[in-house]
Amino acid sequence: MRRHPFAQVIVITVVLTVIGTVIVLSVPWLPDQASEEAAPIDTLYDVLAVASVFVFALVMAILIVSVVHFRRRHGDLSDGDPIHGSTSLEVIWTAIPTIIVIGAGVYSGVVLADIESKEAGARTVNVTGEQFAWSFGYPDRGVERAGELHLVKGTPYLFKIRAKDVLHSFWVPEFRLKQDAVPGMTTKIRVRPTRDGTYSLVCAELCGIGHPTMRATVVVEDQASFDRWIEQRKKAAPPAPPGGGGQEQASAATIE
Repeated sequence: MRRHPFAQVIVITVVLTVIGTVIVLSVPWLPDQASEEAAPIDTLYDVLAVASVFVFALVMAILIVSVVHFRRRHGDLSDGDPIHGSTSLEVIWTAIPTIIVIGAGVYSGVVLADIESKEAGARTVNVTGEQFAWSFGYPDRGVERAGELHLVKGTPYLFKIRAKDVLHSFWVPEFRLKQDAVPGMTTKIRVRPTRDGTYSLVCAELCGIGHPTMRATVVVEDQASFDRWIEQRKKAAPPAPPGGGGQEQASAATIE
């Protein structure tokens, strides 16, 4: 082993990769999963983490062996051996990162295509971001504006996301999904919540001085609880003024 630096590199790489893999897969980096899309995304994250550990281990192994095996001995004042580039080594250290990056790209594309595929019976929720709040509309239930996002567990949803002013970003960490809200266009994201609970919707795009406070409550519940909430929202909504007139007319009538 002492006379075979390549064997040393292989052994050190394997040992460091095993140790690093155990560490990165043992640490709870991410919050609990709360959507169907979270599992494949977490698996992708683990695969990329292990690939990163391997690259790190390989680089460190080459560095360690180079420093220990080829170091200048004490008292050695002679010139170093003349060397030139190695085509084989250049091909190897170019091919390995290329294979890893291409593999990660293909795998990521497959996961993305799967979680973005259309599902029958998906419910639409209109999401609007503005400085510095979120609002939600349920067009199939007659609720145009709500300050909380309520979802039924196990139901597929299509979020249509808009921004009134500047860039915002729709992000629920437990869902593992993030989508920008862009002024002048509608972006979309799909999710199927799988765990009851209360979560936070966070704006993940710096959108102004109030950005840290731009959060909304997300509630995942059963159908009965969702229906009760919808009815409460409808009762709490102000009645439309006679003859239409929109929000401006309603405000004027209130003042009068």
